[in-house]
Amino acid sequence: MALKGHHVLVTGGSQGIGAAIVVDAAAEGARVSFFDIDVERGEALAAKLNSEGNEVLFVKADVSKFAPFKAAFDAAVAKFGPVTAACSNAGRNSYADPVTYTDEEWESFFALDLKSSWYIAKLCLPEMRKAKKGSIVFISSIHGRMTAPNYFPYSAAKGGLNGLARNLALDEGPQNIRTNTVSPGYTLTALVHSYFDLYPDRKADAEAVQPMARMGNPSEIAKVVSFVLSDDASFINGADLMVDGGLHARFA
Repeated sequence: MALKGHHVLVTGGSQGIGAAIVVDAAAEGARVSFFDIDVERGEALAAKLNSEGNEVLFVKADVSKFAPFKAAFDAAVAKFGPVTAACSNAGRNSYADPVTYTDEEWESFFALDLKSSWYIAKLCLPEMRKAKKGSIVFISSIHGRMTAPNYFPYSAAKGGLNGLARNLALDEGPQNIRTNTVSPGYTLTALVHSYFDLYPDRKADAEAVQPMARMGNPSEIAKVVSFVLSDDASFINGADLMVDGGLHARFA
């Protein structure tokens, strides 16, 4: 129960890696608040976990905008007390031509994939500073450190996220507040499974480059996040943990 006594906040927690993080944090004893725009899946996940004896709160919120994020955050704090550990997972993919990509598309994408992580720090840090303790994890990607053709602007956002984490690690470290990134590789979420059901040959191609001859599962990412959020990782700060089965070694 590595997170017992903690209030863990997760954004983008209704499905995929985010849902796995919510489930694992609850299993590790945390009180868990999670935000998402997917109400149906969010409410179902919270109801299931609460029926199993966990303490979980789902709040609908668009975390790309500060006002709804803060309203949800205030509701979570009112329910479970100050947030002691937080994971910014909300995000989406965007692959485009830099010539035809519009200002509006750029602003919308970066608001979710980068700005929302600043928001989680902005909201959590005041109480963490008072407590002189806290842990923040941003879900980045192997594409924050390396990339491939046709990954504009996704890689730019993830690179910015890694930089934000390093800034916070240095600035908040003296207050015993740790900030790290966890960078998944190819991960078999439900969405990815659906994609490969349509294009099975592409699954074979993806698996062929994996050093472990398979892709990761959301629960494997979640286990790492729970560890880094916990007090067991008390001297891990400013790190980018690559949870990709060794894929990055192929490009090092």
